[in-house]
Amino acid sequence: MNPTTFRWEEKDGVGRVTFTRPDTLNSLTFGVYGELRDLFRSLVARRDVRSVVLTGTGRGFCSGGDREEIISQLFGRDSEDVYRFARMTCDLVEAMRGAPQPVVAAINGACVGAGAIVAMASDVRLAVPEAKFGFVFTKVGISGADMGATFLLPHIVGWTKATEWLMTGDVFGADEALKAGFLNAVVPADQLAAKASEFAAKFAAGPAFGLAMTKTLLNRQLGASLSQALESEAQAQSLCMLHPDFRTAYEAVKAKKAPGFK
Repeated sequence: MNPTTFRWEEKDGVGRVTFTRPDTLNSLTFGVYGELRDLFRSLVARRDVRSVVLTGTGRGFCSGGDREEIISQLFGRDSEDVYRFARMTCDLVEAMRGAPQPVVAAINGACVGAGAIVAMASDVRLAVPEAKFGFVFTKVGISGADMGATFLLPHIVGWTKATEWLMTGDVFGADEALKAGFLNAVVPADQLAAKASEFAAKFAAGPAFGLAMTKTLLNRQLGASLSQALESEAQAQSLCMLHPDFRTAYEAVKAKKAPGFK
């Protein structure tokens, strides 16, 4: 939990990832990918971290893979090495979706390429009005099917809009992202950190087991039939009803006070 390629902070049950390469709009390197994947994997065992905020420094949230530190280096690698890199980028998305903590992306600026994927893999997305988005993979000669985009994005914004964004690779603004349902809210820059912290604090104060179960089922139902979904939810809800948080909430309602989840 001591990454060297970005900043990690913990306070009051909230973990905060801050990308710290503002001169490149927080582009990703091999090291950032690896450490970010490892961090989210490690959060599975961190009961004291109850939610996570992702944000960037400077004018960018994340501009995707660094042109010199990743893209130019891939040209000299064989197919096995290139696949290993592509698999690692997918492992990051899997780790983010697999972490039980709700993840809030506080998008402070440019959010393109793999940066848009990191935002996509988060659970809540907030952005400043000036933010720009783009799944720009076809613009650089590769497939829009990157890091789970063809699987997750249609579930978020619908098949039609996902097809447009992934095939054209065009850059679009926060208003379009909000209208399409990619964003939860557009927030003035001077309020972004506070709004993200508000979401994260709400999650941190909530029932960790119930929230983790909700995220797990949201992931599972992406490919489930109705009958499978109903059975999964019956199992999940019965487990939650057997968890101490259920009685905590019940007693709090009876006492007309806020529940103190542990």
